[in-house]
Amino acid sequence: MAVSIRLDPEIEQRLDQLVAQTGRAKSYYLRELIEGGLDDLEDFYLADATMERVRRGSERLLDATQVRKDLGLDH
Repeated sequence: MAVSIRLDPEIEQRLDQLVAQTGRAKSYYLRELIEGGLDDLEDFYLADATMERVRRGSERLLDATQVRKDLGLDH
């Protein structure tokens, strides 16, 4: 999928410098940034949704002691 975005000139300059220093394509770094940023956004929104369920009382909370026991971490 082709996408067009506008970058702040300072961001574009930083990206250009990175490209010049490493010899990799802009598209490589943009793809890396999107993938990493998407991972972060997914983690954030998953955690946010979980916290909302905790606040409503619809998410089961586990005691750390019980989790360690269930995982066999307590010897």
